[in-house]
Amino acid sequence: MIAEEINLKDKLREVFGYTQFRGLQEEIIDNLMAGNDTFVLMPTGAGKSLCYQLPAIIRDGTAIIISPLIALMKNQVDQLAALSINAQFLNSTLSKAEITKVKKGVLAGQIKLLYVAPESLTKESNLEFLKSAKLSFIAIDEAHCISEWGHDFRPEYRRIRMMIDLIGNMPIIALTATATPKVQIDIQKNLRMENAKVFKSSFNRTNLYYEVRAKTAIKKQLIKYLKSHKGESGIIYCLSRKKVEEVYELLKVNDVKVAPYHAGLESQVRMQNQDGFLNEEIDVIVATIAFGMGIDKPDVRFVIHYDAPKSLEGYYQETGRAGRDGIESDCIMFYSPHDILKLEKFNKDKTVSERDNARHLVQEMMAYSASGVCRRRLLLSYFGEVIHHDCGKCNNCVYPTNKFSVKEQIIWCLETAVNTGERFALGHIVDVIRGEKTSYVMSYGHDGLATFGKGKDNQTSYWESVVRHCVVFDFLYKDIDNYGVLHLSEKGKSFLADPYSVELSEEHDYSKVSDDEDDDKELGNFNSTRSHDLVLFEMLKGLRKKVAKQKGFPPFAIFQDPSLEEMATFYPTTEDDLAQINGVGMGKVQRYGKPFLEMIQKYVQENDIETAQDVVVRSAINKSKTKIWIIQQIDRKVDLEEISEAKNMSMFEVLDEIEHICYSGTRLNLDYYIDRIMDEERQDEVYDYFMNADTDNLPVALEYFDEDYSEEELRLMRIKFMSEIAN
Repeated sequence: MIAEEINLKDKLREVFGYTQFRGLQEEIIDNLMAGNDTFVLMPTGAGKSLCYQLPAIIRDGTAIIISPLIALMKNQVDQLAALSINAQFLNSTLSKAEITKVKKGVLAGQIKLLYVAPESLTKESNLEFLKSAKLSFIAIDEAHCISEWGHDFRPEYRRIRMMIDLIGNMPIIALTATATPKVQIDIQKNLRMENAKVFKSSFNRTNLYYEVRAKTAIKKQLIKYLKSHKGESGIIYCLSRKKVEEVYELLKVNDVKVAPYHAGLESQVRMQNQDGFLNEEIDVIVATIAFGMGIDKPDVRFVIHYDAPKSLEGYYQETGRAGRDGIESDCIMFYSPHDILKLEKFNKDKTVSERDNARHLVQEMMAYSASGVCRRRLLLSYFGEVIHHDCGKCNNCVYPTNKFSVKEQIIWCLETAVNTGERFALGHIVDVIRGEKTSYVMSYGHDGLATFGKGKDNQTSYWESVVRHCVVFDFLYKDIDNYGVLHLSEKGKSFLADPYSVELSEEHDYSKVSDDEDDDKELGNFNSTRSHDLVLFEMLKGLRKKVAKQKGFPPFAIFQDPSLEEMATFYPTTEDDLAQINGVGMGKVQRYGKPFLEMIQKYVQENDIETAQDVVVRSAINKSKTKIWIIQQIDRKVDLEEISEAKNMSMFEVLDEIEHICYSGTRLNLDYYIDRIMDEERQDEVYDYFMNADTDNLPVALEYFDEDYSEEELRLMRIKFMSEIAN
């Protein structure tokens, strides 16, 4: 059946409900329908799947769709079933009976699209079955998996051409959303598709906002963002399964409709969570990169990278899952240099060539993160596409770094590239300009070049940034066959002939980003970097004094000063928010919280202040296991020495834990232990002291009693006092 016999637009409307093709879709389909090999480079969300789905429905026989992920297969098969198209998959999730049923359907000509994993192609039984079936063409989805230079290389993909040859001669369509020019050539060479017609769409997704943020207090940043985008669909990508689970627990306890997705979950759970996301029962999926390939959810409003991705290709593909409906969406990446160290550790067990490739990809990721250049220009430049203006829709455009003008420095970079024979990458060019006498520089005699040492007064990072600007601004371009090698472009030649000043952007400095994901280690603890509101603090102290007088307690028994300071920092306006304040807990909220909440609510309203709902994070980390265990042991009247020994903690550490429990409003009865080490008279004396003291400060108490009591005795009595009076 040939293309002319079918009105493609009529079929498009009849099957998919669209009245028009998008971009290059119609040309691609025409080429495939004519029986020609076809290579498609098209960004995520531009409609790649339609390029093989429509021809598969029209042509006689069954189209084989080679796909890397079970999740992708299931999603597409479900979508096609909803359109009354018989599509099936053949993978490891099927029983023998189900596999037999699928094969019978193909042999009977009932199935139009059969999705298979590349591993399934290598099975002898499947090869024999496919040889006997009437096939229309083979589509290779996520074709970047073929290339060793790609971000998601899979060795089994490199055997696909051999398998196709065994099945029979038929047209091939290879499709990918992420391929640099080098990866594109590698894919075509491996599939022997050098003569295929190449269709390349612009990689510019104009509706996406790109932002890179420093990875400091990330949990507070994340919760604040999600609260301001409540009810919207989003994906949060993490590097490891462990991190997925941590972030999932954090979001769940902070009232986000969330589900996890990673390879460690049962396949049934993964599918259930994926379906929940697609069906809008779940707002946010926290996932490893195993999630999202081929997920056709048009209204994903944000994609957040909790960890830096392994490559710019992976980053681009994953961010491409946002805003597929064309509506503005956010792509936010949290970045820390420590993420790069983790990525390098992941690569240490790879072969030398794989490790080198991975290192190049990570270096590109680092450069993108630190750069002050328009992020869209950087991304497109990486994929071989040049735009000559800033986008105005990334954090570097909206919040630009400082600018500086250069002319001579650009000349030095371009002249060095030319005078070294245009045979070297960025690092060598920088070494020459800085006058570094490396073995390469010396062996090639490049220490004799006019530009050698011209830039010795500036650091390596400065020159790396200048050279990268030259690539983004199209003065230099990367060699396709030799990774990273830089050549002078026509624009670069014109510049050398008639130089002019060029404005560059300073890079972001991430050197001070902590390895700790939260500057305040205990979530909700007072963050000393944020000063408290002195006016509100004094008002809360006055209220505390009033409440304490009514109760007949010392003020510290109600709330301690650090708790009031934190209230005057984060302005909690609900019981849940107040319970997250250090040293409070729900018990104290219910006992004393009402007047404090009323005062804060009134103050916030009168002064138009950002509240705790934006910045206080409920802790999802299970720090309470030890505390719960200690409470249980105390209820059983277990000696503190035994608790100390069982948990391999010092007595002071045990008392620290007990104090945390007590100061958060939980009542503990330590009489069984205190009665053993202190007589009643001594207990009464210390108890009376705390009842009448202005402070529960331990050094003040030690000085008052002039060492008549040990620190341990005073701490135990302070716990007894707080439990009985304050809790």
